[in-house]
Amino acid sequence: MSTDLAVGRQVQLGYERIVAVTPSDVSIPLGKLTAIIGPNGSGKSTLLHAIGGLITPQAGQLDVAYPRHRISYVMQSVAFPEGVPLSVREVVRMGRYPSAGWFGRFRGVDKQRVDEVMARLNVTDLGKRHLEELSGGQRQRVYVAQGMAQDHDVLLLDEPLTGLDIVSARIIDDIIHDETDRGRTVVLTTHDLAEARAADHVVLMSGRVVASGPPEQVLTEENLREAYNLGELHENGGLFIDSPHEEC
Repeated sequence: MSTDLAVGRQVQLGYERIVAVTPSDVSIPLGKLTAIIGPNGSGKSTLLHAIGGLITPQAGQLDVAYPRHRISYVMQSVAFPEGVPLSVREVVRMGRYPSAGWFGRFRGVDKQRVDEVMARLNVTDLGKRHLEELSGGQRQRVYVAQGMAQDHDVLLLDEPLTGLDIVSARIIDDIIHDETDRGRTVVLTTHDLAEARAADHVVLMSGRVVASGPPEQVLTEENLREAYNLGELHENGGLFIDSPHEEC
């Protein structure tokens, strides 16, 4: 049985005529926490999209061990129709649609799963509130709860801890590590060096895969200088990475 969630061989990724990731080799292990890190526009989210089956490679090959319906993808922001007053519970219930169907009848097991993940993300008391009434941290916990409600073997998270309050960040961080403790695979994007160092596996990107492997082997000064360029690294008590949220 393969020990990898995903293996890319000279895989090139992008959107229509735009190339976001030039041909690269990459592997992401099963049952571990992998952090994808790199500067703004380095292709972090693009690689996550490819693993989740949202885009197909422009060239090369990317093999993923699980079908798309077993992969739960939590984006940093979720677009809902304007003017539709969705409650928190309704948003979380959407995570059950892949199992129950959009027009299927919710079973006891579906309700139980929704109740469980809302409790784990500490949003039960927010169940009747509308999404637009929540703080950024509360909304992010709701999005993660929706992803957790889906039957999944893999959890993909796009910058899940960026800009969150301490309470929300701790709750989501606990969920991330609990998922791997339960044997699931978690892949997240980040621009936080400490967050990447806490992962089991790291993919360092800069429009291509600069390096991948254990944090101590990937997050070296030499690799970071190559990925971020000298202008973004400052040696005054350590390395500082200034990389805001990216779109690619």
